[in-house]
Amino acid sequence: MVTDKIKELEATKARVTKLEQSIAAQLTKELAALPGQYGFDSVEAFCKAVKAAAGKRRGSAPKKAKAAGKKRRKRAVITDATRAEVKKLVEAGKTGGEIAAAVGISLPSVQNIKKALGLVGKK
Repeated sequence: MVTDKIKELEATKARVTKLEQSIAAQLTKELAALPGQYGFDSVEAFCKAVKAAAGKRRGSAPKKAKAAGKKRRKRAVITDATRAEVKKLVEAGKTGGEIAAAVGISLPSVQNIKKALGLVGKK
């Protein structure tokens, strides 16, 4: 019957709660014993040693190493001549990637110029 299952469920919930409390108590006890197991007199000294072993990167990801021989690209200077060239190539039917390669700027720069010149249709 349903009532028997409900009683069984309540009993199981009570066992789970008791087990969770037991685990929490045991975990607390084991964590409190850690500094002594590693030869430290205090929790503070143990925490300081753990932090030193972890390094000083708190919360930040390690920086990527530069690829060997790969130089960082310089920032493009967008002039009126650049804008005119982009406009001419757009009117000639070139794609954004083709324009970027021809003018020597990035695709996002081409898109920004097209947007500023009103050459992009609304979606």
